[in-house]
Amino acid sequence: MPRPGFVLEVDRSTPPLLFHHGEWFRLHKLPSGARAIYAPEPLDGLDDVDGAIRDALLHPLDADPLPALLHPGMKLTIAFDDISLPLPQMRRPDIRQRVIEAVLDLAADAGVDDVELIAALALHRRMTEAELRRAVGDRVYDAFAPRGRLYNHDAEDPEAMAFLGTTDQGEEVEISRRAAESDLLVYVNINLVAMDGGHKSVATGLASYRSLRHHHNVDTMRQSRSFMDQHRSELHSSNWRMGRLIAASGVKVFQIETNLNTDTFPAPFDFLQRREWEWSARDRMTFIAASKSVDRAPRRLARSIFQSLEAPYALTSIQAGEVEAVHKRTTEWVHKQQLVSVEGQTDVLLMGLPFLCPYNVNSVMNPILVACLGLGYFFNLYRGKPLVREGGVVIMGHPTTWEFHPVHHPSYIDFFEQVLADTTDLDEIQAKYEKSFAEDEWYRHLYRTSYAYHGVHPFYMWYWCAHALQHLGDVIVMGGDPRAVRRLGFRPASTLDDALEMATDVVGRHPSITYMHNPPMFISDVT
Repeated sequence: MPRPGFVLEVDRSTPPLLFHHGEWFRLHKLPSGARAIYAPEPLDGLDDVDGAIRDALLHPLDADPLPALLHPGMKLTIAFDDISLPLPQMRRPDIRQRVIEAVLDLAADAGVDDVELIAALALHRRMTEAELRRAVGDRVYDAFAPRGRLYNHDAEDPEAMAFLGTTDQGEEVEISRRAAESDLLVYVNINLVAMDGGHKSVATGLASYRSLRHHHNVDTMRQSRSFMDQHRSELHSSNWRMGRLIAASGVKVFQIETNLNTDTFPAPFDFLQRREWEWSARDRMTFIAASKSVDRAPRRLARSIFQSLEAPYALTSIQAGEVEAVHKRTTEWVHKQQLVSVEGQTDVLLMGLPFLCPYNVNSVMNPILVACLGLGYFFNLYRGKPLVREGGVVIMGHPTTWEFHPVHHPSYIDFFEQVLADTTDLDEIQAKYEKSFAEDEWYRHLYRTSYAYHGVHPFYMWYWCAHALQHLGDVIVMGGDPRAVRRLGFRPASTLDDALEMATDVVGRHPSITYMHNPPMFISDVT
């Protein structure tokens, strides 16, 4: 059996611990008495993946078997998670390809001719041909894309959207017209964290700004006391209300959710997910060689090396059928893989941020995405209570360079240069600037015709930090570009010692310190 997660109490014999630092690594010696939290080891994968997929389709949860839902003359739509998952990309064949091929085989057997496939982007950037091929496979791409039957969701095409109604909380629900008018919508999901999947798949992935603004806003984010804790997440509650309205409006969804383990790094980088005192001589040599190579390499080359990594994930579970029944089982598997019991909160929380987040795949980790990864995602990887106490300090390690991808993130550039130069206050930003960016015709054009994130997307990434910013007393970025860090409203520090000394201004002398040794991913179950 794989070993569970582990909370290490640092003492004099503890070796320096590895911190991710963008496309680099750092080793830091932590003070005695500090804690380091390690993820559980990866669960064993299923031996017969294709057999498990077929079994899920033939024996779904709270739904008829998929073949019973398929018939000649019907309109079938298959939607699937976009490039933001998994992280890093998985070895081919992608699990989406294997599931989609199984669904298409059953559809062909049933004589279904009207089939379309949609990459569920929401307001993310369009996927390129190469990215779509990697997700769905060459056979599916070549059969559907040339005929216009495999495409990216376009949330800004008024003819392609259908308004379904308003929830009892006043949330407008608008999704892809093709999906809404289909006899059956099959959604193919990848679950890396508890926030993924469920009603969020359709209610967010196939939605428009008109819908998304009801839960991607400052108030909702502040009221979501961990996106990973469904019972305390207003983001979850809003998506569930919308998803239930979608079902009540007559849209029939057959949900397919897949759980991957946390086998994140391929050889020779697999040492990154081992505990440092268990490193072999070979691991230590690999770390030294990799560190020297990356330090000497131009930043663009280092980025391309890490972006090209293919994770050896294994499928641990797959379930299909009714949305809520499926997601309940999926969440149980996420917790089985990721939960780590932690006693008590900490004064100072340390995190080394890696090279990748959901929004810089094949791109650049700009400063806004650094903030989102650290305060939006890592901070919220908890159940119960945050790892850090109220009024505590987060120290994030990342280069945080003043750098943006001009094609993928044009509105981010203007947000950083104009909006954050004026104010970092979330409420003021939302009231003063959001609408103009969301409705800007140039940003709309780039979202629809190029490979740009929607004009409002940087606002959402900033809002993602709302719960952390309300909870914390200070945010310090270690090893970042001081100008960029200050533009975010955070404090820069050169070294870990400097950062810890600065933190004492907020939490007092001799604070408790906890380090999230992440990735691989884990969720802290804090008591």
